[in-house]
Amino acid sequence: MTEIDYKKFEHMSPFEIKDGLMKLAKRSSEKSTLALLNAGRGNPNWIATAPREAFFLFGMFALSESRRSMDNPVAGLAGMPQKNGIAARLEAWLAKRAEDPGADFLTRMVDHGVKMFGFNADAFVFELTDSIIGDNYPVPDRMLVHAEQVAHRYLMWAMGADTALSGKFDLYAVEGGTAAMCYIFKSLMANRILKKGDTIAMGTPIFTPYIEIAELEDYAFEAVHIRATQEHRFQYSDEEIAKLEDPKIKAFFVVNPGNPTSMAIDAATLKKLVNLVKTKRPDLILLTDDVYGTFVPGFRSLMCELPYNTIGVYSYSKYFGCTGWRLGVIGIHENNILDDLLAKLPAKELEALDKRYISITLEPRKLKMIDRIVADSRDVALNHTAGLSLPQQVMMTMFSISELMDTEKVYQKACMEICHNRVNTLLEGLPLDLQPNANFAAYYGTIDFEFWLRKYVGEEMVTWLKANVHPLDLVARLAEDHAIVLLNGGGFDAPNWSVRVSFANLPDDAYDDIGRAVRAVGRGYVDRFEAAKKS
Repeated sequence: MTEIDYKKFEHMSPFEIKDGLMKLAKRSSEKSTLALLNAGRGNPNWIATAPREAFFLFGMFALSESRRSMDNPVAGLAGMPQKNGIAARLEAWLAKRAEDPGADFLTRMVDHGVKMFGFNADAFVFELTDSIIGDNYPVPDRMLVHAEQVAHRYLMWAMGADTALSGKFDLYAVEGGTAAMCYIFKSLMANRILKKGDTIAMGTPIFTPYIEIAELEDYAFEAVHIRATQEHRFQYSDEEIAKLEDPKIKAFFVVNPGNPTSMAIDAATLKKLVNLVKTKRPDLILLTDDVYGTFVPGFRSLMCELPYNTIGVYSYSKYFGCTGWRLGVIGIHENNILDDLLAKLPAKELEALDKRYISITLEPRKLKMIDRIVADSRDVALNHTAGLSLPQQVMMTMFSISELMDTEKVYQKACMEICHNRVNTLLEGLPLDLQPNANFAAYYGTIDFEFWLRKYVGEEMVTWLKANVHPLDLVARLAEDHAIVLLNGGGFDAPNWSVRVSFANLPDDAYDDIGRAVRAVGRGYVDRFEAAKKS
């Protein structure tokens, strides 16, 4: 094996280390018959077809509508769609294309909007038509009227809300979950809700960039890690939850289900968190990224348990296979802690915020936090051009309504089956004795060498491993010896001697190869340990 100086990589993100691993794996693949297997990034290798078929067909209808008001085929120039009678024109247009992929979806979509949401058919179809053409700025800038209602109902299903949940969430359509996080942190700082150097808590292991955001000079947060360990089936213990009682902690940030663990917070742990917030920390801000929630049966988000305290972030990217579309939403309940905290700011800070937002409203103090996030995402001065592009909002609407119309949850079951089949294939290659867990999303998996070597070999083996093997040696050996790329767990604040496997982005049969390769690397460490004992 090539001699590698691991020290220089210790402070790099796993996603940056991955680039170096890719080079090792590619070189290994080129020198052998091994296929390069990159299970380091969670881009799914499936897509939702029905809403896409509808989207692309609807684009042709929208062009025909644009030509009704102005048409210059020589110049390739048309006008703008007109609202009056547009639903009937769509119905007639689709009747001539009944066999085209997407036609039936569009018919059912309009019917669903009218019957289930009470939409005016012309208003709904016109919003979609004008938006897919993209000939106007987003109005409202936060999110289109019909698009927000459809996305809200989808989100409530995805987050496990029941009919008892009172009120609604205001949504801001954004360019995926990562943009949502950037906008939220920026606006919380701008509005003096969080300040540089404040203490926040993070549920770890966690998506590496979130750890790195907290450490940036812009924020310099003091981070308290609330750890979910494999010994506790990746749930927060009572001792870890008790850390949140510290009044210095302003906010608690979680990814649920977790990344890299893929484990959702279970009902018992949710109950403890709810009890803590309601009895001891009613002032605690919760920020939850729930992108993998749709992969867990009966998933329940903190958004639904503690709507007053929670900022919710959701991305469509993983479930619908649309990472390139950049579709996400920020959700803040209409009755929320952030607006109340704003009202309680000292007079001097309120005056500074008045000055910040006076260019967009005559009454800055009535500006809700969700609308401040919209404005801050465009540095306030460009608020009039804020908002997610309208074709993106149409795609988001069609993704959302496709799930709402799928009452048998055929699509969801198929997605879950893909991931769980791959997990089972990996386990056959390892093999490991892994007990079923209803909270496991199966989108990622964390293989903790330390945990399993302790279980199967003993504590002496673990002591030897820590003294003689650099944690990054695990992923380097997999890349160089087996042409397999996984991410190092330590970068997620998971155990140092662990790796993250994505079950989303490779063919099913590749996971048997990955399982056997991981086993071979582990066997190699055991052999070295046994040889060292004899010498």
